[in-house]
Amino acid sequence: MDNDNISKFMSSSSKHIANINKVLKNIKSNILADFTWSDHQGLIVTTNKIVSLSDLSVIENYIKNIDVITTKNIMPLCLSQSKLYFKIINISYIMENTNMPINSSIVESIIKNTYIFNDVLLVSKPWVIKMSLKSDMTIIWVDI
Repeated sequence: MDNDNISKFMSSSSKHIANINKVLKNIKSNILADFTWSDHQGLIVTTNKIVSLSDLSVIENYIKNIDVITTKNIMPLCLSQSKLYFKIINISYIMENTNMPINSSIVESIIKNTYIFNDVLLVSKPWVIKMSLKSDMTIIWVDI
């Protein structure tokens, strides 16, 4: 997907996640889309579980049918090549004894300084997401 399409999609990403989840629920899938982000490879839709080809097809069809998206620039969707990821939930958004929100650089430095991650290679920067606008908690995704 080109940058223009990604920008159009991301401007309403929360609406699109809700709509993707409705479509997945309609086909009685147990997959839920958690969030989206973009990187140098394009648009990434993160789900709660590994998707099947039929779930992937449903997500692809939804994206291709968004009115503002130019479909000629959309490459076929594919599954992540990451071997493993983990999700850390209910982490305070504001770091203890500061007014500073937690960010991916802080999470990355903590991971690198923790002995259980000595031989772990991060595929990308950790993704820090505030659970909701009014929440003081975050979700952190790490591809390893």
